[in-house]
Amino acid sequence: MDMQTWMIAFQNAVLTAFGERIVCIGLQGSRGRGEATETSDIDVVVIFDRLSPADLRLYDCAVSALLHRALLCGFVAGREEIERWDDADLFSFWFDTTPVYGNLDFLRPRITAGAAARAVRIGACNLYHGCAHNMLHEKSPALLASLLKAAVFTVQAKHYCETGAYVRRHTALVEAVSGADRQIVQAALAVRAGYTPDFDEISGLLFTWSGGLIRNAKVRVKVRSGKAEKAKKSGRGF
Repeated sequence: MDMQTWMIAFQNAVLTAFGERIVCIGLQGSRGRGEATETSDIDVVVIFDRLSPADLRLYDCAVSALLHRALLCGFVAGREEIERWDDADLFSFWFDTTPVYGNLDFLRPRITAGAAARAVRIGACNLYHGCAHNMLHEKSPALLASLLKAAVFTVQAKHYCETGAYVRRHTALVEAVSGADRQIVQAALAVRAGYTPDFDEISGLLFTWSGGLIRNAKVRVKVRSGKAEKAKKSGRGF
């Protein structure tokens, strides 16, 4: 698939339907990183001035005739909603999106070291819970693959906290990190290539790694008027 040609067709279809109401069109995921296979999803971002159920139906109709429509997925939102999105999600969203029409400059002030640290903490909490649930109940290799995919975003945020550099391509990230971080990215790349990892080994790796991130997150306790208030530090600490 020629992604440049496909994105032009996609952009034309969306702009024909919505015109100046479109704030930004972008590409994410493996297609955006240049690491896709033939069957990889096409993760597009479309930010509207505002978004209603009627707009979603019109959007679906506008893209229905595109080649490879079955591969199309991604993120759509109104501008006001994305402006108020959680910083942890915005951190990965910003770095993983390549705009092809318009821009996301209005989000740039939100992409901070504090947002990166929050992305690490929330990512670690979700992974910890997900691993425990899967090891006890689901015991699903497919769910483990999803957890590995999510863990790579946490590794990226962690590396950013430690170095100030965001490594977008996963094949480059595996060379930029070490220890358990590298093992996790390696496992994620192997799954993408079709390899089935050892369920107990990789689940245990993810569970132990995410638990360590949670325990090592720096938390200050302030005492005011006899009440303890937890104040989470937003700087580096992982």
